[in-house]
Amino acid sequence: MNLAIRWFHEEDDDRRPEPQLLTNSEEETYSQTTTHSPTLSDSQKQSLQIMVKKRVPDWLNSPMWTSAPPKSRSQSPPPPSSSNGDRLHSYACKSSSITSSNSLNEPHVTLPPPASIRPVRTPRTEIRDSSTRSSSSDNDITSSVDDVARQAELLQELSRKIVNIGELRRLASLGIPDAAGIRSTVWKLLLAYLPSDKGLWSSELAKKRSQYKHFKEDLLMNPSEITRKLEDSVYPKNGDQISEGKGLLARSKIPHGEHPLSLGKTSIWNRFFQDSEIIEQIDRDVKRTHPDMPFFSGNSASAEANQESLKNILIIYAKLNPGIRYVQGMNEILAPLFYVLRNDPNEDYAVNAEADTFFCFVELLSGFQDNFCQQLDNSIVGIRSTISKLSQLLKKHDEELWRHLEVTTKVNPHFYAFRWITLLLTQEFNFADSLHIWDALLSDPEGPQGTLLRVCCAMLILVRRRLLAGDFTANLKLLQSYPSTNVSHLLYVANKLSSHSTQ
Repeated sequence: MNLAIRWFHEEDDDRRPEPQLLTNSEEETYSQTTTHSPTLSDSQKQSLQIMVKKRVPDWLNSPMWTSAPPKSRSQSPPPPSSSNGDRLHSYACKSSSITSSNSLNEPHVTLPPPASIRPVRTPRTEIRDSSTRSSSSDNDITSSVDDVARQAELLQELSRKIVNIGELRRLASLGIPDAAGIRSTVWKLLLAYLPSDKGLWSSELAKKRSQYKHFKEDLLMNPSEITRKLEDSVYPKNGDQISEGKGLLARSKIPHGEHPLSLGKTSIWNRFFQDSEIIEQIDRDVKRTHPDMPFFSGNSASAEANQESLKNILIIYAKLNPGIRYVQGMNEILAPLFYVLRNDPNEDYAVNAEADTFFCFVELLSGFQDNFCQQLDNSIVGIRSTISKLSQLLKKHDEELWRHLEVTTKVNPHFYAFRWITLLLTQEFNFADSLHIWDALLSDPEGPQGTLLRVCCAMLILVRRRLLAGDFTANLKLLQSYPSTNVSHLLYVANKLSSHSTQ
């Protein structure tokens, strides 16, 4: 059945009804009625004829777009971090002056019930029409039943001696219920930190955690402590004292590489002073990570301990990866990982969350680290190439929208997609919804980037009506301050893009 789309024109765009789909017979009747109406001028008749003939992209002419999704239960998005990195600001970071109270109402998709996510912050107050309350209540009940069923399936899979990673990916891609530490264990498996053979878990965890302990001892030690160790090795406490009698090494006894004024490349003090700038930047960024969440900020002992863990992980990563070091924004990618693993109800897992998170962070970033390397920006593996892939994906699925954005209004995708991609959408949605999106990203057997690009493309398609009606300024404002949406809806559309690509 061929479908045409009719738009209503009202002064208030936010209250504009959704597009109505017409069958061929309805379209013909509408066309004849409007064209031969004696009350319309010639120009009005011509405009109406154009609207009747207007078509959405062929792939959108599907019954899946004709019914409304369940109400979103997402929480209010947190204020954007003031630190997204100088490179991020060189493109387009979210401005504090840009706000949006719009909610997505288009296009409507028949969805599986959204996954249950434990509220992280105070839910947004909503005023609902009485006619929608019954439907919303039904959706919540259905969602709860679905969450219980999916939780049972995941627990059953995790109870096997050999976990079927393929089946685990399938279940996790639908959303992981935030209960019983399931997400923590599943993410470790999806990131290959834990092997599929449960019999190897204890030995692998012990080996990795011991390795991280050595990293901390070797890479986080102050040079003065290293010198003190050297002193103890030369003059044991129960041995002879130094000739000067002051308990200090004589200048002649200090190796050149351990002298504070040494400029040698292998000097521990020279490396310490070179690292101090990065360490200070990490410290500033960590303190600005999710300032609205007590878990990450505040004067409590737990918040300060969590900040210290984040700093340790980022410093060690920077020292072990001198080609990349630390780039502002990495703290935003690290935060969800550490939050999930640190809140595992298993006490042993929670206590060792810092070590476990480090290796998961390294694995996750291995698929995206080229996006953080400025020297590779213009290469086939750099961030510009990745953004170009998003542009081509949009062109493939909705050429009309692609042409309007990039040709007509000249909105360069770098202006909004740079932050979307490099920060894995952590700044576009509230924290709870980010975890839901990451369930899907980590479940992709080919790596997170493919799913990430499809989600970004779906974000554009879901606001296509507003984008097609907007100019450069309006569209840039909308995409840099993406409106709240039902994340289950978004992921469903992204999945449909994947299915359409394989046809």
